[in-house]
Amino acid sequence: MSKNIQTKSKVRKEICMIDKNEVYKMFFDDKLKQCEIAKTLGVSKQYIGQVLKAHPKASSEKERRSSENAKNRIEYQKNYQKKYKRKNTKDDCYEQMLAQLAKDTKELSYKDEISDYSFAKWNRGMYNYDKKSSDLVLKRNIVVSFDVPKRVRNVINPVKRRVIC
Repeated sequence: MSKNIQTKSKVRKEICMIDKNEVYKMFFDDKLKQCEIAKTLGVSKQYIGQVLKAHPKASSEKERRSSENAKNRIEYQKNYQKKYKRKNTKDDCYEQMLAQLAKDTKELSYKDEISDYSFAKWNRGMYNYDKKSSDLVLKRNIVVSFDVPKRVRNVINPVKRRVIC
């Protein structure tokens, strides 16, 4: 135990022997960070912090560095926003949606009356699919006028065997 205490006291004496002026010179003149000074001198960052805390100009220097870093960070972000270009990935979904919209607009604008199939397609929530007859059948609880189709026949695509709308 006494050996550990002696070695600790030797380390403390070595640390105390470090010239504080050298630490001040590295911090104020060379503009090094506390961790860089500690690494160079082979001591802990906490010790360098304690040495600097004793200097009257240290706190103002830390504040100056902090504000300078904040300004640099803001400037960097501005430049980054100007220079950064997103990857130009082509999104086919949007073009498909536009094509579908154009097709539907054309389908609905040609005639004064729309077909039963078009009506069912645009109002799909009103209909149930009848698996036996492959028709769309109007739901029972919906009250509609006489011109709304009650049943839309053969809505299965024969090639894919899927409901078209």
